[in-house]
Amino acid sequence: MALIISAVLFFAYVANVVLGATGGAAFMGDLGEAIVLFTASIAFTIAILKRERDARK
Repeated sequence: MALIISAVLFFAYVANVVLGATGGAAFMGDLGEAIVLFTASIAFTIAILKRERDARK
């Protein structure tokens, strides 16, 4: 579940960057991008730690 959340948040970040780079109206500002990317990183870290824990069992 955490990996899916991470992927969705990262996709939202990439979509915002692509929209901004192509001249469209980006839907997040700099702070919003930073928060989304940080949250995606946290969710990804949680997913990886859970998989390592399950692999040790």
